[in-house]
Amino acid sequence: MRTDSHQSRIRKSAALVLHLLRMNRLVFVIFLALFILIFDFYVFQAVRVVSANWNPNTRKAIIILYWLLTALTLFGIFAYNFWGIQLRSLRTIILVGTFINVFSKVFASLFIFAGDLIRLGEWAWQSLQAKSIVSTSENTISRSEFISKVALAAGAIPVATFSFGIISGAHDYKIRRIQVNLPNLPKAFDGIRIGQVSDIHSGSFFNKKAVLGGVEMMLAEKPDVLFFTGDLVNNESSEVQDYMDIFSKLQAPLGVFSILGNHDYGDYRQWDSPEAKRQNLEDLKIAHKQLGWDLLLNENRFLTVDGEKIAILGIENWGARGFTKYGDLKKAYQGTKNAPVKLLLSHDPSHWDTQVRPGYPDIDLTFAGHTHGFQFGVEIGNFKWSPSQYFYKQWAGLYTEGAQKIYVNRGFGFLGYPGRVGIMPELTILELNRG
Repeated sequence: MRTDSHQSRIRKSAALVLHLLRMNRLVFVIFLALFILIFDFYVFQAVRVVSANWNPNTRKAIIILYWLLTALTLFGIFAYNFWGIQLRSLRTIILVGTFINVFSKVFASLFIFAGDLIRLGEWAWQSLQAKSIVSTSENTISRSEFISKVALAAGAIPVATFSFGIISGAHDYKIRRIQVNLPNLPKAFDGIRIGQVSDIHSGSFFNKKAVLGGVEMMLAEKPDVLFFTGDLVNNESSEVQDYMDIFSKLQAPLGVFSILGNHDYGDYRQWDSPEAKRQNLEDLKIAHKQLGWDLLLNENRFLTVDGEKIAILGIENWGARGFTKYGDLKKAYQGTKNAPVKLLLSHDPSHWDTQVRPGYPDIDLTFAGHTHGFQFGVEIGNFKWSPSQYFYKQWAGLYTEGAQKIYVNRGFGFLGYPGRVGIMPELTILELNRG
């Protein structure tokens, strides 16, 4: 009886917690909806001003379309949060559509607000001077109309930019060829070409043909060895199944070596049980094997060419800033002390400054990914900027500190926003030279 009573109390407590979580979510969604409506009404004033002299039918169509998009956005938010949508493509459409819609309205609102401040200042000044400002020309565009047009044009920029990033940027693969000099590199490895692919995120893809094109671009480079530096999936091992035939083509004469990234562990979704989560990870490890990739789980391998060797170390994910720390560099390092050159595969670049450089000064070159370059930024010549640089000291490209180097790949796939603006998906060829 006591056991039954105890279990009953547990069930009631669990039900109460679930109810509170749902209530909190409902409150959040209601506030989000109100936030969106406020900005939509604010921006709508500019739409009214600009379309005031348009053909009545055109004006009516524009107004209907404007509020239809708002209704679809609100419907998508409620559906996403309370209807348990399982189809990944539909979830992505809802998230991305909501983001672009809200971001563009907020951006436009900044200009409208600036115009309102100017008009408020003029009103205050006129009140103090007890006189009004008279327009000098009937044909001069009013400040209200001008600001409204500027605001709507500004709001259209994010829509156009992010839409182009989806249509064109998502699969606009760029090959980056880098030469790295390593003084201790054995002669047999002088000129070895290492191909690096990172952050595939197979659960996000929507164009299988384009993905195949990216793989074929890497194969055309004829790398001697291939490294994959984590995040094969977003959350579930099943995501990669539709792409096994494509990624299994990634092979090289000296082998393909891979590691896990933070998304590969299934830490970002709710599982029915701990066992289900463990099984998902085991299935992902099997997928690496089926692809013909040598998955390094806090361990190392030696590459041998003409009797000379270099070491490849691979650790499980280890990240600062609250990311999971499954990696064990000490374990992966064991047995490699005498190797003339050590190459480390570590998904998160924050690991380099935190553990690698302070504790393992003889690790010559680290290969990382993780940042995606934020999938947004500017790269012109030697200049590069991205919001990613405010979170990661090493976020894209080659970095050197003393005798050690790290290369951060910008990622093959994408996550969340299904596109890229300015920071294109990357295929890397690093040529190692003695020097």
